[in-house]
Amino acid sequence: MNLFPEHLLPMPSFPLVRFGTSTWTYEGWQGQIYQRKYAKTTFAQKCLGEYCQYLYNGEPLFRTVGNDSTFYRPPTASQLCRYLDQIPEDFEMCFKVWEEITVPRFANHVRYGSKAGQPNPRFLDAKLFIDLVLTPYYEAKFEPHLGPFLFEFQQHGLINDEFCMRLDRFFSELPPDFRYAVELRNAGLLGSDYRKILEHYGVAHVYSHWSYMPPLLQQHTQMEERFTAPFTVIRLLTPLNISHEAAIQRAAPYDKIVGVLPQMRKETVTLIKQAVPENRKVYVLVNNRAEGNAPLTIQALKDAFEHMPP
Repeated sequence: MNLFPEHLLPMPSFPLVRFGTSTWTYEGWQGQIYQRKYAKTTFAQKCLGEYCQYLYNGEPLFRTVGNDSTFYRPPTASQLCRYLDQIPEDFEMCFKVWEEITVPRFANHVRYGSKAGQPNPRFLDAKLFIDLVLTPYYEAKFEPHLGPFLFEFQQHGLINDEFCMRLDRFFSELPPDFRYAVELRNAGLLGSDYRKILEHYGVAHVYSHWSYMPPLLQQHTQMEERFTAPFTVIRLLTPLNISHEAAIQRAAPYDKIVGVLPQMRKETVTLIKQAVPENRKVYVLVNNRAEGNAPLTIQALKDAFEHMPP
């Protein structure tokens, strides 16, 4: 049973634009987003409903959210049902795809055990994705609340031709009744070949503001200034040109803005302003590590978008 029916929440001013955070389970937001008292052991399981109801200027600030945990393991149907019990009718979640699908070679990291440093035989395995990733969403009847699936390809050594060939074959085998988005960490893969594959299958490019990717509008230029799907995804992750570890050190404990990124904000709003007149949905997912506090960054972006001249 959904605890927060849609008619109890105000209608959004701009229905095509959905802002949300990369995830919702930050204890540093207590007193800001979260006013209820949660036991430490149940905070992560129970706070999603309050996240969804958080109002800014009289309407819900968050109409989507990212789920990064599914990068490490696919969700179970029962886990998805727990989310359904907490989210309102007009709310969509964007799930990262299990890394077993997106990693061509496992990193030399202890969490990979005997697979560390080895090629991944299940890289871009469409059957594995359908059987182990998609199946729980069918079982939980989660489809009405699904945003795009996020395929995050971390830095790898595949050349452009091989990556594009594998990507083409993979998306040709997936069911077309879901939305998919690709996030690159190799800037050299941006370009015409990559764009044409995404466009052919109606897959979105994720405009990621991440350490070693080009600025957002430069990515759009390299994509020939064309969105590739009826929706687009913008992920604001870290400042440019600093490492993941440095971004964490700069931003923790995520309870305030530690440094505004004016170019990131301006280019995000510019991309939204280009996508909306084309009747494309826009998902903007913000990480704490970008400016220090994702909810405050989203408030600033929402204000800038609503007050920016057409």
